[in-house]
Amino acid sequence: MTADTNHRTARVVRNTLETRIQVSLDLDGTGRSSFQTGLPFLDHMLDQVARHGLIDLEVAAEGDLHIDAHHTAEDLGITLGQALSQALGDKKGIRRYGHAYVPLDEALSRVVIDLSGRPGLVFHCDFTRPLIGAFDVDLFHEFFQGLVNHAGLTLHIDNLRGTNAHHQAETIFKAFGRALRMAVEPDARMGGILPSTKGAL
Repeated sequence: MTADTNHRTARVVRNTLETRIQVSLDLDGTGRSSFQTGLPFLDHMLDQVARHGLIDLEVAAEGDLHIDAHHTAEDLGITLGQALSQALGDKKGIRRYGHAYVPLDEALSRVVIDLSGRPGLVFHCDFTRPLIGAFDVDLFHEFFQGLVNHAGLTLHIDNLRGTNAHHQAETIFKAFGRALRMAVEPDARMGGILPSTKGAL
């Protein structure tokens, strides 16, 4: 793992017997992205995070997709979480909290983030079908679980309504990107202070 905390960038390479993954990100980017994961719908969702979070994000993955997509989706979340943690550094002067509501036609989702240092995921979405194209919707939970475990953040995801599973997923990822953007933003009033009465995050 390497990180440049002055520019809030990170690059993480994670290789296992099941997957080989590289993630590069810049929290102060413009939303540029590049994805090669073998999971086109998840690529589409990660593009929403980059674009709406104004995060430059490059992801390359090779996984055991001949078995199924579980290992690749979970390990993508793990590696992205590691990169996010590296890029945030000591977290001094950030807003820490972020939230967003995002609609798409009939669907509406809410995402709330706390860059707390404590991993926690609350995920509520009753998808209206089990597959979006060939992508198993159960794997969204696995992706976010891996991310929160390794980024050390508390994440609440609620799909409030929706009848189209594609719309449900897209509102979740767009809202995640926007909430993350808010949480990682420098807060001028904090003046480089850590946003915690404990003195640690």
